[in-house]
Amino acid sequence: MRTNSRSSVFTALFAALIAAGSLIAIPIGPIPIVFQNAFAILAGLLLGPLQGAGAVGLFLLAGVLGLPVFSGGKSGIAAISGPTGGYLIGYFIGALVAGYSLEKATAENRPRLAAVTAAAIGGFLAIYVPGVVALKNKLDLSLADAILKGFVPFVIADFVKIAVLVPITLKLRPIVQRYLRPDA
Repeated sequence: MRTNSRSSVFTALFAALIAAGSLIAIPIGPIPIVFQNAFAILAGLLLGPLQGAGAVGLFLLAGVLGLPVFSGGKSGIAAISGPTGGYLIGYFIGALVAGYSLEKATAENRPRLAAVTAAAIGGFLAIYVPGVVALKNKLDLSLADAILKGFVPFVIADFVKIAVLVPITLKLRPIVQRYLRPDA
């Protein structure tokens, strides 16, 4: 199989995985706890910044075009422009940040624990910045209220997700990167 075909398969696979993450959502206020953010970060960590962000972009495109891939079965422009839309855009940025951070921190495609952990944390933080800002603006909250509603309740769950993503990345990244190399 050619590298471009492999890249397309991995991109589509991760877009589908991110979409499947919408089936697991725990409502705790205006923003539910979801696994989609973890899958978006995992896409960046395993596929690299551009292809990981491409997978998220494909997921976002599917949602904007009307497929019910966002949490709660939502879709369309209204979901992107609503209170949770900043988090959806943050998935794209988070995949870029996580993938780029890990790419820069690792040598010879052999990720190290500290590098993967830092890249995952950076990716999750990159999701929260546009997410909290959009939540603040759409619900007319103060910045403190937006942080209390759109960041604080999720920190523990996201650290648990990071604790799961790190060993997965350490194990799978060398394998995935081997398939994505042009000479493979």
